[in-house]
Amino acid sequence: MTRTSTSRPRIVATAAVAALTLALAAAPAQAHKPKPPVIQDRSKVEVQILALNDFHGNLLPPAGSSGRVGPTTLAGGAAYLATHIKSLEATNRNSIVVSAGDLVGASPILSALFHDEPTVEAMNSIGLDLNAVGNHEFDEGAAELLRLDRGGCHPTDGCQDGTPFAGADFDFLAANVVNTATGKTLFAPYSIEKFNGAEIAFIGMTLEGTPNIVSAAGIQGLEFRDEAATVNALIPKLRKKGVEAVVVLVHEGGSPTALDINGCAGVSGPIVDIVTNLDPEVDLVVSGHTHQPYNCVIDGIPTTSAYSFGRLVTDIDMTVDRRTRDVAGLTINNRIVTRDVAEDQAIVDLIARYNVVAAPIANRPIGHITADLPNTPNANLEQVMGDVIADAQLAATAGPPPQGSAVVAFMNPGGVRGPLTYLGSAAGEGNGVVTFGEAFTVQPFGNILQTLTLTGAQIDLLLEQQFCGLNSPAATPTPGFFKVLLPSAGFSYTWDGAIAGSAANATCATDPALGAVNPASISIGGAPIDLAASYRVTVNNFLADGGDGFGVLRSGTARVGGLEDLQAFEAYLAAAEPTGISPPALTRITRVN
Repeated sequence: MTRTSTSRPRIVATAAVAALTLALAAAPAQAHKPKPPVIQDRSKVEVQILALNDFHGNLLPPAGSSGRVGPTTLAGGAAYLATHIKSLEATNRNSIVVSAGDLVGASPILSALFHDEPTVEAMNSIGLDLNAVGNHEFDEGAAELLRLDRGGCHPTDGCQDGTPFAGADFDFLAANVVNTATGKTLFAPYSIEKFNGAEIAFIGMTLEGTPNIVSAAGIQGLEFRDEAATVNALIPKLRKKGVEAVVVLVHEGGSPTALDINGCAGVSGPIVDIVTNLDPEVDLVVSGHTHQPYNCVIDGIPTTSAYSFGRLVTDIDMTVDRRTRDVAGLTINNRIVTRDVAEDQAIVDLIARYNVVAAPIANRPIGHITADLPNTPNANLEQVMGDVIADAQLAATAGPPPQGSAVVAFMNPGGVRGPLTYLGSAAGEGNGVVTFGEAFTVQPFGNILQTLTLTGAQIDLLLEQQFCGLNSPAATPTPGFFKVLLPSAGFSYTWDGAIAGSAANATCATDPALGAVNPASISIGGAPIDLAASYRVTVNNFLADGGDGFGVLRSGTARVGGLEDLQAFEAYLAAAEPTGISPPALTRITRVN
């Protein structure tokens, strides 16, 4: 296979969908079973596309439910993924490995501690060919993403493992991410791949709503365009190049109503709107973002997703007709990345090398807890771990200037990536001991605390925006998609579930004051909020820049920067010694109806 990346194309898939077949059987338990022999037809080329999405730097086998498919089948881990992919590749020399985004970002400490360089190196070893950028690729900003692509030591931390970082052997694709100053895409918008005389165009892109869920500072000067419109504009250009077979790799997805890795029961979400608006010449859509598995046909276009964390690989057999240059058949099967195969030695060695550097840092004790601090929300959408993080951020910014003089802090639930558990781990730190690695897993983003001034009315609007459709990862408002902020101790309010979940939510874009929160219920330090008064409020820089749709925070004044979020949490743990931190009562947020 020879690869050619060309600037700015668009997909075209032909109407040979009559020959389309979808393998909807459950995935096999082994890496692969020998595929049926291919009937030799010199007019056709059999191409194997192996797809994944939302790997999120999970080099080690994920733990708990994140490392299972169904109730009992253990799945995932880069060393097992490598074995499964290489085993499948051995069945067809015309193979390509692709990803639909979030390859990096929100990663476990083994990768995140080194700015996801280990994941890039692991994917180089696995043989990844193409990765459509996802929103998490922008967690550390566009400049850092370009470094991961091109190589070089981190500008602040250097090459932490003592070896040079060469960058990605695979290509990043970003068809809908445009530099507003130059009009050019951040990365190539597509790649035309050649397989024994057949050509397939792969268009890669992220969700249009990426600016709502990453820090604005890291994507300044970039525009994120509509997904379907981007693809449709490229199709005529691909046609001029003689390319008819088109695959879209898009970091946006949907959610089925039932867990079936090769099913599509009641699938809904942004991917449905995107696919139904695509030019019908598109042959295949490989999606992601929602961390759900599905194998669908949406408006005539096969659409897939391979769960998350490397638990599945989508095995796609595509037949391309050399005469028409179009797709003549498709067979799609989501396969489980089981752990009953040999681990790939190159990945094992890579993990061991980084573990040597990471272990002393990760296993350093930083404090104690007296019981589990779960990050599971209750019926009011309040959670213990998020409350504790908010308390830590208030403690770090409540003092006199320059600390910030804050009276309340808010934590976004999406930034709370895990719980803290009381039982000690295999590292031997002991029950109740919190290690740096455990705390890092909870808050891996390295956000900076920001303290700013809001009026009471703006705080009320902030609470209303929790129930506004603008909080959705989708570009358009999505009723019922709530992101309820976790407040620090001393702040409380009540929200009305009937109003928050009403159809009025859809009008958030023009009128965010839904009335889901009664201002009279808002209390700070035991006193009712004064809508005309000013208050110092602490959030992380992601929220301060309007992340998750909380646009009112961009209006905050007298902004003061503070500690990194993890530093604030470590200081909070240290201040609680020797007794440690106990789970707070979930009484800050009350829901009615």
